[in-house]
Formats: sequence, structure tokens, C-alpha cells
Amino acid sequence: MGDVVRTHSIVLDPDPTEGGYVVTVPAPPGCVTQGNTVEECIARAQEAITVYLEDLAASGEPIPVEKEHPQLLQVTVAA
Repeated sequence: MGDVVRTHSIVLDPDPTEGGYVVTVPAPPGCVTQGNTVEECIARAQEAITVYLEDLAASGEPIPVEKEHPQLLQVTVAA
């Protein structure tokens, strides 16, 4: 894939059932992994993104570029 360096946002959601985190990558969409620690999540996300982008390049698909970083907001509602 060359020497292009890309920065991707990742989202770590705590997994209360299994422990650790589920890691999603907004761009490219559908890129998901998991890890037990933040450090492990980062390493696994880097690996998953690399493989995902290599697969896209091999099939001639365009490489998605993250144009805006996702925002994480919280809202409060009565339940």
C-alpha cells in the first residue's frame, strides 16, 4: 500500500458482559475489533485498519478518508 500514513479515530465501548472493549472504526465503516486493555485495543485497531485498507486496495476499491473526527456527546433524559 505504500508509505502513506493515515490517522483514524477509534471508539472503545466497554463490554460489561465479556470485559474489555469493543473497538469500532468510523472510517472505514465496518472495521471492528476488540481488546482487553486500551493498549491492546490500539494495537488491534492498527492491525485491523491495515488489513481492511490492504483488502480495499487489492480489490481496487477507494480508500476512505476521515474528513471529520466523530464527536462523543452525552445527553440526559428522564427514564
